[in-house]
Amino acid sequence: MLTYYIATAPKITGSNLSAENATRIYDKNGDIIWSMATHNREYAKADDIPDSLKQAVVSIEDRRFYKHHGVDPIRIGGALVSNLTGSSLGMQGGSTLTQQLVKLSVFSTSSADQTLKRKTQEMWLATQVEKNYSKDQILEFYINKVYMGHGIYGMKTASEYYFNKPLKDLTLAQQALLAGIPQSPTNYDPYAKDTESATNRRNLVLQAMVRYGAISQQDADDAEKQAVDAGLQDIDSKAEETNEKRLMVDGYVTSVLSQAKSMGYDTSRGGLQIYTNMDYKLQKKLYDEANNSSNVSFPSKDVQIGATMTNPNTGAVVAQLGGRNLKSTFGINRATQTMRSGGSSVKPLVDYGPAIEYLNWPTFRTVQDKKYKYPGTDISVNDWDKDFMGNITMRSAIVLSRNIPAIKALDAVGPKKAGQFLKNLGITTTTSPEGASALGIPISSEQEAAAFGALSNGGTYYEPNYVNKIVTGDGTSHYNKNNGKRAMKESTAFMLTDMLKGVVGYAGTAADAAIDGIHQAGKSGLVAYDERAGMPDQAISDAWFTGYTRSYVLSVWTGYDQPNQPNHYISWEDQDLPAKYYKQVMSYAMKYRKNSDWEKPDSVSSTTRNKIIEYKVKDADWSNGGLPSVYSIPGSGEQEGGSDVSAYSNDSSSTSSEVTTSSSRRDEEQSSSSSSSVDGAGNAGGGNGNGNNGNNNNNNSNSGINNGNNSNGHSNLNPKTVNDLFN
Repeated sequence: MLTYYIATAPKITGSNLSAENATRIYDKNGDIIWSMATHNREYAKADDIPDSLKQAVVSIEDRRFYKHHGVDPIRIGGALVSNLTGSSLGMQGGSTLTQQLVKLSVFSTSSADQTLKRKTQEMWLATQVEKNYSKDQILEFYINKVYMGHGIYGMKTASEYYFNKPLKDLTLAQQALLAGIPQSPTNYDPYAKDTESATNRRNLVLQAMVRYGAISQQDADDAEKQAVDAGLQDIDSKAEETNEKRLMVDGYVTSVLSQAKSMGYDTSRGGLQIYTNMDYKLQKKLYDEANNSSNVSFPSKDVQIGATMTNPNTGAVVAQLGGRNLKSTFGINRATQTMRSGGSSVKPLVDYGPAIEYLNWPTFRTVQDKKYKYPGTDISVNDWDKDFMGNITMRSAIVLSRNIPAIKALDAVGPKKAGQFLKNLGITTTTSPEGASALGIPISSEQEAAAFGALSNGGTYYEPNYVNKIVTGDGTSHYNKNNGKRAMKESTAFMLTDMLKGVVGYAGTAADAAIDGIHQAGKSGLVAYDERAGMPDQAISDAWFTGYTRSYVLSVWTGYDQPNQPNHYISWEDQDLPAKYYKQVMSYAMKYRKNSDWEKPDSVSSTTRNKIIEYKVKDADWSNGGLPSVYSIPGSGEQEGGSDVSAYSNDSSSTSSEVTTSSSRRDEEQSSSSSSSVDGAGNAGGGNGNGNNGNNNNNNSNSGINNGNNSNGHSNLNPKTVNDLFN
């Protein structure tokens, strides 16, 4: 077996050993979109490297380097004892410096690839490297290969970046710092706010040099007295001007690197080639509509966005935008942050989906919109109009996004089953959803895109997937399979989708998302401020829209990073910003995809009620809760005899017996919130953290109780149209 491993080992050449080790990322077409190297490497030849730096590297990484022939049995034995006793102090591993060079040159750094075969091949190749190259050449390769943090490869480049000096002009303390960084560039970053780890690592190198005999104890003591950040260049002046292409793909790349890390790969080492699912044209469209377009008018340069676009049939994330007006890379990725409430956009997931899945509610099931207080409290729940519609259908409640019916649906299902439904869709909550959770939970655009993808494809959940394959240094392709799992019944997915079609129709809350000729569905969501926040009436902290076709899902959040600062709110007039943004992107995307409608599964039967086609689970028992039977509002569903694509026929001649108010408006709720984290009625917003660089200061937290004092909606219909519809 060992003979076979050796015979099948990859070839290693001087080119492999000297090549830069930067990880590169590619789009779905194989075009490069990112390199981890942010600075051109300056290769250090033997004459450029001072002996003291070589001694520092050997002392900390492999003090028997000049005695072994690539593999060190004594080192392996010592590492084994240290691992068993826990006494290593982080100084000695089993791999020699030569083995580390081989690993960086031709092998994967994934923990999953640490196999007997790989280790055998690594040891064999290390002995071959020792036969073909001198110790000084091997050390030269290593010093030029290692990752030094901040997108820097090689110690010569790092010396210029950190200290603006050639290697030979570095102090002993600075050389020790550089020698210690490769083990963990992030932890030992001298630019970190807390430099204790970097200081300890540098001092560990100095003491290793003493034991190695390279320097005296006095030399080490003198060097340790120097501050670890002494002589460092101003980080702002050293920051590379980030070009627009890097900013364009920044959020997506952040998610790629996170997924690669979860797969066991160290993207700062190993020269990986990561092939992703990114559609660059769609990625560019996301970026341009948020930064360079006149199609969507953002009310302020500080209004932010997080958007995720997926293929619902595979879970592949085809595009993702982590923010707009970015100045630097690797900042907060707002597309994946779960600190903001989804408002009404989560009602299909938290409330109505579970009611269909577990209680077999048909689309025409009667629900009540009447005065309501959270149990055990005096906190009332209202909609934007402070009015009530009485008995309405579930379809109408979704299309109009009424609050109280959503809460009653969640009450009927119960928190346990609702929590399980969310879990099936990859959404975990700290507590079982109940009460105000019906009107909003903390969620990200990534999570919503994946969850709504299950509605689009008939009930199968796929985890959001960025990485298609990773090619390691030895040329091996490691494919990333993304198998879906059944999250809900086909009947649930179809019935939810059919009702959500009405949301983008003329009677729904997201008419601005309607695209002529496109079969689509979706849900909007707004989150308002509690009265105590001191914001203007009908001010909005978070605006959402998640929409989908059979080919794509696009989830969009907009808001401010610090929503409690003065003027950091979205006005009532700008509430449809996410829907308008969605329309521009989805219109572009669907030009290149087949446009097809969803087909009713055999598990669903249909019936026509007041000219609207309604659906129910075939042969299933369900209860109307002792409530009278009513009809859905005109325009909320497909009419008998055909439908307009993306907007149901506007036939206001057919009135609804369910509507009991004369002043209702086609608007949705605002899940109101406050600056307090205490909510005896249940947390509606789930915590609207400020999102600014990941700092969630309590004084900027919009965690919010829903006391019903504020509620939101969409004002797409003029008053006359509204009166004609509801009177």
